[in-house]
Amino acid sequence: MKVKLRRRRFGQLTFVGVFATVIGKFTKKSLAQTTPQPLQSDTVSVKLKINGKEQNLQVEPRVTLLDALREYIGLTGTKKGCGHGQCGACTVLVNGRRINSCLTLAIMNEGAEITTIEGLEQGDELHPVQAAFIKHDGFQCGYCTPGQICSAVAAIAEVKQGSASAVTPDVRKEGQVEFTDAEIRERMSGNLCRCGAYPGIVAAVKEASSQ
Repeated sequence: MKVKLRRRRFGQLTFVGVFATVIGKFTKKSLAQTTPQPLQSDTVSVKLKINGKEQNLQVEPRVTLLDALREYIGLTGTKKGCGHGQCGACTVLVNGRRINSCLTLAIMNEGAEITTIEGLEQGDELHPVQAAFIKHDGFQCGYCTPGQICSAVAAIAEVKQGSASAVTPDVRKEGQVEFTDAEIRERMSGNLCRCGAYPGIVAAVKEASSQ
């Protein structure tokens, strides 16, 4: 009796195993047929004007401006940090305005004037913001510094144009905004320094803004 039960049990287990194998293969085959396969992305021609020079690139449509600068052109001064627009390390100037280059595609900036950290100095002469950062020790490891400097250049221009910020005492007041320490901290808050060189950064931006 026990032998019959064991044989019956063995047969049941064998049947279940074979059935599961067949069903698994069938399901896998069905999924392979119904799941859309990713298409091969074609490259596109992009003409970018970077630091006053035209660059003709052949890139995939999904390539960010940050990757185009670093991987295709070799301008590695612009740093790759979080990739989510939260640290500001990849800040560059597009038509004079600061943007996070990790959040925009290269093809979206065709025809725009793009300035990176490499394009700020004139020959052997540093930009006033660059010189001020060196003077006031506005950096330690230096990784965030290119983005900090590009952001500072744009922030100074914004203040000179009279653009208010969240800490401007009276946004109805016409004329130039007073570039206080609070204004500097607010306008530079999108650029993080993990070394904590903020006092030097504020001092550097303040001095450069007076030139």
